[in-house]
Amino acid sequence: MNKIKCQCGHDNPFGTVLCESCGRPLTEEAKKSKLVDMRYEGSSRRSQTYKRSIIDKIWNFFSSVKIGVSIIVAVLATSAIGTIFPQKLYVPFTAEADIAAYYERLYGFAGVVYYKLGFHDMYSSWWFKILVGMLGTSIIIASVDRVIPLYKSLKKQRTKRHISFMKRQRIYGEGPSDNPDEALTKAEEKLKALKYNVKTEDGAILAEKGRFSRWGPYVNHTGLIIFLLGVLLRGLPGFYVDETMWIREGEMRAIPGAPGYYLESHQFILENYTKEEAEDVFGEALERVGMIPKNYQTDVTLYKTKDGLPGTADLEKVEDYSIIVNKPLKFSGYNVFQMDYRLDELKAMTFQLTDKASAGSLGEFTVNLVNPEKTYDLGNGARVDLLDYYPDYDGIENGEPVSKSPLPNNPAFIFKMVTAEKPEGEKSFVAIRQTLETEENNYKVNFLSAETRNISGLTIRKDKTLYILLLGGIIFMIGVAQGSYWNHRRIWIQKGTDGELLVAAHTNKNWFSLRKEIDKVKDFAQLPNYEDRKDPESNSQKEGDKA
Repeated sequence: MNKIKCQCGHDNPFGTVLCESCGRPLTEEAKKSKLVDMRYEGSSRRSQTYKRSIIDKIWNFFSSVKIGVSIIVAVLATSAIGTIFPQKLYVPFTAEADIAAYYERLYGFAGVVYYKLGFHDMYSSWWFKILVGMLGTSIIIASVDRVIPLYKSLKKQRTKRHISFMKRQRIYGEGPSDNPDEALTKAEEKLKALKYNVKTEDGAILAEKGRFSRWGPYVNHTGLIIFLLGVLLRGLPGFYVDETMWIREGEMRAIPGAPGYYLESHQFILENYTKEEAEDVFGEALERVGMIPKNYQTDVTLYKTKDGLPGTADLEKVEDYSIIVNKPLKFSGYNVFQMDYRLDELKAMTFQLTDKASAGSLGEFTVNLVNPEKTYDLGNGARVDLLDYYPDYDGIENGEPVSKSPLPNNPAFIFKMVTAEKPEGEKSFVAIRQTLETEENNYKVNFLSAETRNISGLTIRKDKTLYILLLGGIIFMIGVAQGSYWNHRRIWIQKGTDGELLVAAHTNKNWFSLRKEIDKVKDFAQLPNYEDRKDPESNSQKEGDKA
């Protein structure tokens, strides 16, 4: 696009509002305005200049502050919705087999919608990651669209400005001076004493300090972008792991989120405070709740696959360890925490086949509730066939027994009892405290004993993004401090065409403090009086046209 040539002879990029050299307003809107817009020094921004190609349209879309705020609102709104019902992480392990049914059973139709839209695992959902990606894109494009022209304008700013630029500043004053050169010299001396960087040129002074504060919002944005990058990296394999693992005593399982590693649980230990041990601290609580855990831990052995090949049968022992609360098992950047437990889960049940008439025993058999066998041979021509098994019996529906979960919380069985006298067999439905027979049987299955075991609830965590998030947070706070506690102040003093002195000033905030400093320079150098174009008591300037 054609450049805009100012009356001073300087060629400005298309879209420039104020001449980069003298400060003259170049657009009709700027010429009509009483106060010049100094947010970006009137420089040309790409989003306001190029609007033809698809790249331009995408750039202009994401550079809009309204679009950025809308994305932030969308992220906050979805995050709030994600707190209505528990996230997947907090679903009881008994419901992990069918999470959809869990949400439907507890929350009805709202739970179904909640699950299908992915709010149950919101922070890992594809649409939430897209929202975070869009937010990061908006921050990057909006920042680049503004910071580059702002940097160029501040770097190129001239000391002497056109009178139209001076008169359109919020703080402006003009008046005669008996000795303009002496006044400029004294003003320069006082401004340096006030820690301003002073430049002089052909009877003009530009005093400036605190320019670095203008980069505060962009440092802030940089920290936020790094933080969002850390959030997105959590979705990549190997960067972030937060898994739950339930392991039973005597069981070996692959560690979720840690390929190639296996954990074997030997024993879960629970120790409670006695009344004598905790009389002073927990005495009343012990009477109220009955027991308070003193320690619970899981004794485990860690294994890993040889040569790092997941799924191989050959495992090598890494170490034995007791996982205790606040003393996790650590390996290869992973931490395995003891988080929960369940006591006395049914492991096996022992039954006896008896003759009803004589009450004599034909033998005993044990059913493994995790992996039951189909047939149990008792000898002497007697056997028991397991026709069906319901680990968590929940009554009869449509004439058929149903199980509400695969966990052996309330086991029930359909047995077929075969003996020499009854080779065709007799069927019996056996549940805890309940036995049903389709017809009068000669034999029955009696419950003898049960074997239980404890379950340990472990949490596996690994976070390679923690330092990225920390770095982003630190940079973010540096930007906040940089933009909040400092401000960019500029004072222009120059001789007019008739020998008078012109005074103008601008800051991105804290106008009251700027006026105090101008008063000190004015009194010391005998400068003309000035006026603030906006009422300083009204706060209508909202702390002054922030850049």
